[in-house]
Amino acid sequence: MAGQTDSMVLNRLIEKFGDAVISTHSGFGDETALVRRERIVEICAFLRDDPDLLFDMAMDLTGVDYLGETPRFEVVYHLYSLAKKHRVRIKVRLHEEDPTIDSVIPVWVGMDWFEREAYDMYGIVFRNHPNLKRILLYEGFVGHPLRKDYPKAKRQPTVGPEE
Repeated sequence: MAGQTDSMVLNRLIEKFGDAVISTHSGFGDETALVRRERIVEICAFLRDDPDLLFDMAMDLTGVDYLGETPRFEVVYHLYSLAKKHRVRIKVRLHEEDPTIDSVIPVWVGMDWFEREAYDMYGIVFRNHPNLKRILLYEGFVGHPLRKDYPKAKRQPTVGPEE
């Protein structure tokens, strides 16, 4: 469980969400919180709306595959406040058997394509996403190529021009 830090951002998160914050670390401007997936939308809305934080810019979302670890996957959100000039990284771990998390599009509509990319490349499912389909690869592509167990020499079905 997370405790007090030197970071105002992380301390506000811990104060508001307590046991939903699994761990934090901060150093050299690298403020990071690992949080429980069940509260990701609520946590993101708080980070955006709290007058002391104002994380109005969701810069990026990516997936990470820790093959061999449990939980295997991680979703990483990079957030920035234009008004306050600070940033934070929010991480959520997901099990291989259920790589599902709620979409944060209700908080930042611009996360649409980032969530689709994580779905396409890692197979992470964003519940309630309005258009969750492949964005970089074609619909007939089999598998998720950024997973560490994806065979690098795998052949894919060929696609021709649409009729």
